[in-house]
Amino acid sequence: MINLQNTGQATADAIKLLVYGAAGVGKTSLIPTMPEPIILSAEAGLLSIAGADLPFLAIKSMDDLREAYTWLTTSDDAKGFKSIALDSISEIAEVCLESEKKSAKDPRQAYGEMATTMAQVIRMFRDIPDRHVLFTAKLDKSQDETGRMLYAPSMPGNKTGQALPYYFDIVAALRVEKDAEGNAQRALMCDTDGLWQAKDRSGKLDAWEAPDIGEIIAKIGGTK
Repeated sequence: MINLQNTGQATADAIKLLVYGAAGVGKTSLIPTMPEPIILSAEAGLLSIAGADLPFLAIKSMDDLREAYTWLTTSDDAKGFKSIALDSISEIAEVCLESEKKSAKDPRQAYGEMATTMAQVIRMFRDIPDRHVLFTAKLDKSQDETGRMLYAPSMPGNKTGQALPYYFDIVAALRVEKDAEGNAQRALMCDTDGLWQAKDRSGKLDAWEAPDIGEIIAKIGGTK
């Protein structure tokens, strides 16, 4: 039976977003601003939020990641978490690539298998219902043919990196800029300037937003 729906019925109860930035800019420190989060950590960078006293699962292998997904989506013990943070998807992809290299005869085959696996992983976590999901990513820098510096989320392998932003309605760059007084200010860039990759399909965010995921969720209309 055909179930004809209307775009006006679309809701944003669960926000799924990608935030990327340079090392040390404070991507991990965004996680405590999410409602009742749990962290899937593939990096050794949780010291910056030690005071937040948040639960986390260490991801050292793809088996760890699959077990985490199963637990989050089936266990009664996981139902209390309103948000999931994958910190970072770049590092998880590196874990995946190392795993594929062990079984691949050709490095190109390893990158191809990694791209396929990561596409599945991203969709799996992105499509978890009724949970906000934050993916953090490292920063990639490149030059175009005119010599301009371009900035985008970083992933191993050109195919995987180029595809990453297409999975999300919201892609934001966490940047540190100086205000009129010369003081450093952290902010989320939510609209591209042609150099930094960013987008907001909700149309509800300003070009620059405060580094607070909870406030972004509220602004888009999600449930905090």
